[in-house]
Amino acid sequence: MIPKKLHFLIYILLVISLQSCKKDLQKKPRKQSNLSQINRLLEIGHKHYCNQQYDSSYYYYNQAKYAAEIKKDTSRTIHSLGWMAQIQQNQGDYTGSEITSTEALPYIENSNSYPYGQTNIYIVLGNNYLNTFDNDNAIFYFKKAINSKTDEVIKAGIINNISIAYAQKGDYQKAIEILLPLTLKKEIINDPKIYSQTLSNIGYIYNKTNNSKAINFHLKSLKISLKSKEVLGIASSYYNLSNYYKERNPNLAIKYGTIAYQEATKLNSVDDRLGCLKLLIEITKGSQLKKYSVKYVKINDSITKVRQQAKNQFAKMKYDSKKEKEEILNLKAQKAENALELQLQKSTTLNLYVIVGIILTITGFIYFYLIEKSKREKSKTSYDTEVRIAKKLHDELANDVYQTMVFAETQDLSSSYNKEMLLDNLDTIYSRTRNISKENSFIPMGPDFISSLQEMISGFDTEYVNILIYGVDTINWSTIIDIKKITIYRVLQEFLINMKKHSEASLVVLSFKKYENNLQLDYTDNGVGAAIEKLNLKNGLQNVENRILAIKGTITFDTKPGKGFKSSITFPL
Repeated sequence: MIPKKLHFLIYILLVISLQSCKKDLQKKPRKQSNLSQINRLLEIGHKHYCNQQYDSSYYYYNQAKYAAEIKKDTSRTIHSLGWMAQIQQNQGDYTGSEITSTEALPYIENSNSYPYGQTNIYIVLGNNYLNTFDNDNAIFYFKKAINSKTDEVIKAGIINNISIAYAQKGDYQKAIEILLPLTLKKEIINDPKIYSQTLSNIGYIYNKTNNSKAINFHLKSLKISLKSKEVLGIASSYYNLSNYYKERNPNLAIKYGTIAYQEATKLNSVDDRLGCLKLLIEITKGSQLKKYSVKYVKINDSITKVRQQAKNQFAKMKYDSKKEKEEILNLKAQKAENALELQLQKSTTLNLYVIVGIILTITGFIYFYLIEKSKREKSKTSYDTEVRIAKKLHDELANDVYQTMVFAETQDLSSSYNKEMLLDNLDTIYSRTRNISKENSFIPMGPDFISSLQEMISGFDTEYVNILIYGVDTINWSTIIDIKKITIYRVLQEFLINMKKHSEASLVVLSFKKYENNLQLDYTDNGVGAAIEKLNLKNGLQNVENRILAIKGTITFDTKPGKGFKSSITFPL
């Protein structure tokens, strides 16, 4: 929970993004009429953001971004990308947020006219790396944010985040050295929010080094937050006090932890509530431990599902908007081409006009037919994906969550053994959730495809299973269309998941080779195998066969009980 980075970042973005937009509008009054649609989209996106309707907010910022790109408006493009990346970060999609942020870097590097936009993007990138414990990259981008043009209060917030990165690296001395000077600055002292946050972070770092000064900073931070009625600061201070007394005075730690949880609930902050519950689980016993454990499981399971759905929705929005932009540009190009052609053919006969009209009509019919077909296919794909994810959540998580709840209700959780078992069960649920996320994650195309494919395969290579890969580097992947690469990725993923769940294999061999204009992929493992007539009962392998047939390929299965499993796939390049 606290001292973390997201809360202050939201404050920074709300301030500097609005300043950036205002300044940009002041600089370009003559183009106001041309940009009114983009400004309206930005205003609607901001309104939804303030109401915590992040999916709607993301949609309108994404629309504004593509509209700004068409208008070649760099300021509003950066502005939109900054908010989109922030929304993804709020939803725990750090990878998606990083991709969106880096999309803005070329605009920033090619122009120095939008300092506030630079600050936004660098802070978002810094926080993404900070949340994923890549502290060196976090420090790098936070320092770039400080070097951009911004005011002292915002710089102080960035310095606070840099100190957390140093603390996570274990360099507590450096963290304290950069924080203490802030407590002497007049601008910081006059801002209760950042002053309280700075004192809280100093207390947190002193507590890490068992420095007795920690309690004074925590109490002073709490006093300032209570006086200014800053709920976030109050929750942060009580959390830190609970953490401080965890070993020194358990009863007092429970008291402060309970207050922190109540304040976090007022904030409607799921992450902060989970942080408080995790702390309370560590310091309570008996019925209290049981109560907090059950709450933790319910909240964590709910937010994981919601955020996974949000990630999928954000990815789909970006994809649909990109296609829409391409279609608009294509239509504009087509319109210009048709106008030129009509101008050149003014001296031709009426028959030529009739022929051109017929061609354009047929072209339009085919175009809209293909668009409708594409929409239906995307809708079906989205539905199939939702069904598959829902089934996995039901089959793989629901039972584990139920068993964990039953365990928490029936066992004495004051026992250290039972407490450890509960934490192990929670960790297993988390791991399963993360695996489901990976199975449905975005697949990069282009030069990153082969590294992504190898990374996915290596995830199944454990101390119990050895995976050998032959010929993957002999294939020219850049010549293979995206749908076929996606098919290869998902088919191999399905095979490996099936191997992990059912085959008990210790060795897997994957072989890639090209002959004539075909690619052949052979999969072999030394698992328990199965009777060939039973394969049709496995939905996963049925999905594999459907995928291969969709790209006009062929697939064969060869398996017997106790003789392992083999499959050979061939499709045209």
